[in-house]
Formats: sequence, C-alpha cells, structure tokens
Amino acid sequence: MTDAAFSALASLADPSLLMMLAVGVVAGLVIGLIPGLGGTGAVAILLPITFGMDPEPALAMLIGALAVVHTSDTVAAVLLGAPGSASASVTMLDGYSMARQGQAKRALSLAFLSSMAGGLIGAVGLTLAIPLARPLVLSFGSPELFMLTILGVSLAAVLSRGNVVKGLTAGLLGLLLGLVGTSPTTAEERFSFGSLFLSDGISLVAVALGVFGLAEIASRVGQRRVTEKPVELSGGWGSGIREWLTHWTHVIRGALIGIWAGVLPGVGATAGTWLAYGQAVATAKDKRKFGKGDPRGIVGPESANNSVEAGDLIPTFLFGIPGGVPSAMLLGMLLTYGIQPGPAIVTDHLDLMYLIVWAFAIASVAGAFLCFLATGSLAKLTKVPFAVLGPGLLVVMLLGAFQEGGQLGDLWVMVVLGVVGFFLKATGVPRAPFLIGFVLAIPMERYYYLTASLYDGVSWVARPGVLVFAALLVVPLLWSLVKRLRRASGAADDGHRDEHESDEDSVDDLEGSLARTPWSLAVAVIAVLVFAGALWVSGSFSEEASLMPRLVALGGLVAAAVLTWQELRARRRGARHDDGGDVEVTSGGSGTTMLATRVAPKVGAQALARRHDLVIAMRTFAAMAAFLVLVMLGGYLAATLVFTPLFLLYAARTRPRTAIIYTLVLGAVLMALPSLLPVDLPLGLLQ
Repeated sequence: MTDAAFSALASLADPSLLMMLAVGVVAGLVIGLIPGLGGTGAVAILLPITFGMDPEPALAMLIGALAVVHTSDTVAAVLLGAPGSASASVTMLDGYSMARQGQAKRALSLAFLSSMAGGLIGAVGLTLAIPLARPLVLSFGSPELFMLTILGVSLAAVLSRGNVVKGLTAGLLGLLLGLVGTSPTTAEERFSFGSLFLSDGISLVAVALGVFGLAEIASRVGQRRVTEKPVELSGGWGSGIREWLTHWTHVIRGALIGIWAGVLPGVGATAGTWLAYGQAVATAKDKRKFGKGDPRGIVGPESANNSVEAGDLIPTFLFGIPGGVPSAMLLGMLLTYGIQPGPAIVTDHLDLMYLIVWAFAIASVAGAFLCFLATGSLAKLTKVPFAVLGPGLLVVMLLGAFQEGGQLGDLWVMVVLGVVGFFLKATGVPRAPFLIGFVLAIPMERYYYLTASLYDGVSWVARPGVLVFAALLVVPLLWSLVKRLRRASGAADDGHRDEHESDEDSVDDLEGSLARTPWSLAVAVIAVLVFAGALWVSGSFSEEASLMPRLVALGGLVAAAVLTWQELRARRRGARHDDGGDVEVTSGGSGTTMLATRVAPKVGAQALARRHDLVIAMRTFAAMAAFLVLVMLGGYLAATLVFTPLFLLYAARTRPRTAIIYTLVLGAVLMALPSLLPVDLPLGLLQ
C-alpha cells in the first residue's frame, strides 16, 4: 500500500499530469467565482475534455478543479456580499462584514488559508480511509453492492433539504432515465421508441449540464447588473495570516465536520459549512461578534467547505455511493473507463486512489497560493453581470455535451433537461438525487441480476452486510417520519404560521419560488404520468428486461402519487387560509386593515417575481433552441457569431462595442480549440 502511494506521487512528476492538474486548478478557480456553478459546473464543463484521455490525467484535472472551487467562491462573498455558491453564504456573514470595515485582505487570507488546510486535512482523511475501509470493501459481494446502490439513491433523497417525498420522486425519475437504452443483461432496447439515438442511452454530460448548468443560466440570466457595490481590497494580508494561526482548533474541527458531511450522501458542502459555523458559535465564550466580522465565523466554515469534497470521495470510490452531484459525475466517468468502484478499485487501481489523494492535496495548496496572487484580477470577474456571462457559458456547455457522442441530439436532450431542471429547482424538488439515480441505474441493475443468479430466492437478504445497509436505509426514513410528525403537531398548535414561513424563505431566490403553486402541482402530476407510462411501456419488454423498469416505475408511481396528494392538500389548506383571511379583513378594525395593506403588496410582489422568473427562463430556453437551429444549419462557429451579439444586445442590454469584442473573442477561442484540445465543432447542413 505504501508502494502504491509513492508510485502515485512519482507519477505526478510527469509533465502531462502536472499540466492537467494545473488546468483543473485554474478552471476551478475561475468557475468558482460564477454564481450557481460551483463543483457541479466545474466537473461538468471539464468532463468532456477528458474523453480520449487516460484515466490518470483526466482524474488529475477534475480533482484539481474540485479541490479549489470552494477556495475562489469566497472572493465574491467577501468583496461583493454575493457568494459564488450556496456554501460560501456562510462565510459571507462575517467575511463581508469584515471587508466593509476596511479589512478585506484580512478576511480573504483567513478564508484562503482555511480552505487550504481543509483540503489537506480532507486528503489525509481520504488517505486513512483507504487502509481502514479496504478489508470491509473486499468482503463485499454482489448483494452488498446492490444494497449500496439502493442506499446511495435513497439517502441522497432522504437527507436532501426539503420534502423527502420530493427527493424520492427525483431519485426514481433519475433511475428511470438511466434505464433508457440497451439493457445490460439482455441487450434489449428499452424506452428507445425505435430511435437509434436513444438506444445508446442518454449522455451523462448532457444530463448533468442540462439539469444543473442550463437550468442555472435560465434562472440567473435576468440579472443584468450587480446589485451590490464591491468593497475595496484593503487591509493587510499579514494580519490575517498571523490571526489564522491562533484559530487552528477551529480549522481542524471545521475540517473534520466537513469530512463527515461529505461521507453522508445528500448532505454536501452547504450543510457542512453551516454545521461548522454552528459549532464555532456553540463553543465560543463570546458570541457577540459573530455575524459582525468574527474570524472564527470564517475559518471553521471555510475549512469545512473544502474538506467536504474530499470526504465525498470516500463513499464514492470505496463504496460506489456518490454523496453529491460532482462525485456522481466522477463515478460516471470511472464507469466509462471500465473502473468499478468498491473492491475492484482498491485491488486493481490502488495507485489511482492515491493519485487522487496527492492531486487533491497539491491542488489545495496551489489554489490558495494562486488566490493570494490573483485576488485583484479575480475580484474583477465578480463585477460582471450573469447576463453577460450567460452566452459564453451556454456555448461552452453545449460544446461540451457534443464531445461525448458527437451527436446534435445530445444538445436537444440537454435543452429539454434544462427545462426539467429549471422546474425542479423552482418547485423545490432536489436535483442531486435525480443525477445520482441516473448514474447508479445500470450498476444497480447489474448487481441485482448478479445477485439473483448466484443466490436462491431471497437468501441473500439474510447476509450481515445486507442487514446493516438495510438498517442504515430505514433509520433515516424513521427519523424523517418522526420529524414530520413533530412538525405536524407544531403546526396544529401554531395555526398556519409554518406555511407562511416556508413561503417567505425563497422570496429572493428561485429555489423553491414556485412551491405550493399550480406549477408544483403540475410537476407532481407529470411525474405520475411519466411513471404510469413507463409501467405500461415496460409490459412490452421481456421478463428480465422489464423487472427493473417495473420496480422503478411502481415505486415512482407511489412516490409521485403521494407528492400529488401533498400538493392538493397544501392547496386546500391555502384556500381555507385565504378564505379566513378575507373574513378577518372585512370584519376587523383599523389594525386588520393595516395588516392587509402590508400583506397584499408582499403577496403581489411574490407573484410578479414568479411571473418574471418564468418569462425570463422561457425566453432563455427559446433562445437556446434557436441557437441549436442555427447550429444545425450553419455549424457551431457561425451560430455562435450570430447568436452571441444578439443575446448580449437584447437580453443583457450591453453596449454594441462590448457585444462585438465579446463575440470576436469567443469566436477566436472556438477556432483555436480543435488545435489545442481533442474538441470537435458541430457542422451544419450548409457546410
């Protein structure tokens, strides 16, 4: 095992591996500044470049980006008060306050050093997990691996923020989409409807970039200007570095919390950073300065921010359970190389595991160093409105989706899934279980048939490992049920207070803004129809090929039906509450009238905001479809040169000079890409 670790370190002396690691670090730092992308966007954008590479340079680049993406997202949080990711919002509480006091460099140095330390401690945790977990992993058979795939989807759904039923519905939808194509056991086509394109299955990159990337562009492209004026990059780096050394206990505790949050599927960086912030507040004797520029509110969350990504890799590679979206894409990439997680990776590819550890550690140090050097330049990117970044991101994402299969159909699938991802996000349905279910669909089916062929009946259920994993699955479900019953009893005592609070949580963000509206009911009904249709279509498959689709469709039908019932019940409660409010207003005195005048404009503002989000999003998706039509006719380069200036002029309202320069630079990059990287530009009918 020691030989494998030093062999992996020696392999990093290869200039090509170092170059790929450097490319990943730089790309991760830049992508981390763009709101809404984070580790998901970094891996999804870089993943197509890895096609045709060996596993070592491909993983070096992706791990390099993943290790530093949470290092740079702090820059916007501290200088602008607009975090580059949801997890960086924790750092914003004290970091932005400190920056407004003229100590921006102090806050950033605390954050950069804590991120570096968190990455290094996370790499150590990943290193220790390999020898500790190796005997356990080697004892796994196909029944345990099958239960692990079920556990991965279920825990991601159960532990996701919000409604558990929504998480289960999303996970089962992802499983169903992953079953599209040729059956791994009978070579029979499923859900392809006679299409050769669908018979090969759906592209992982198209799914990830569509559900997350394009959905994020559509939800944020309406931001034509940065609302907050950034603070000046003032203060001293040295004071922050010296102060950081005095808070080393918070750094270690935050990193350990981050590793634990990464190991648990569905928890992720956002919950990990809040847990680290909570422990910093709970263990502090003087709590008055938190939220007003306390350094302890920076070092703990920032160390957790980076270590959570390392912790996420532990269940992903050793057990095949991706804890989040980036690790799910990494797992999908390994499967395309024929590398199975679990026993195979710790026996046949142990050097690859240690390469990941070394790459994560080196990237964490390099990312912090580059942030110290380039903060001034990075801060300028935070001032660019998302509407201006939108067309460039769209061109890059669509080009990336084309690289895997070389088919324009992947781009149309990506746009359609972008619409799906937008409505999932807007209605509060978690998207992480959707992608994790998509990635684990085929491994789940393979392990099930292998188990069924090796064991008589259900005797494999009595294996100790299977029973342990079943208990791990049942406990979170029971805990969620207990919490739900507690909330129900609390709601009965408090009247309708809980409903109001949940509605107000997302007034300023698209996440969940359409929850408890006709749109969320429509999403639930469509899910019922999709699962019912899949159940009916699966009846035409052979017995072996139809077993998994039927199980997924039945489970999804039950979950979607429960979700529909919840939506209908919420609407009935809302209608009764509205009726009661009307009576109170008409019969009350001046106090009630004042309450009505305060509530009515707020409700009206929410409705207008929802309508504005929908209009902007639909226009954006229509523009994406128009871009694809141009690609089909004139090719990718010509379509980019036509689409980009029009989008900038009419959607982003930029100056003509800016639109022209932006378009020429983007066109020059596209022309140079095929000679620099293994990238092909789609050709049109007229070429």
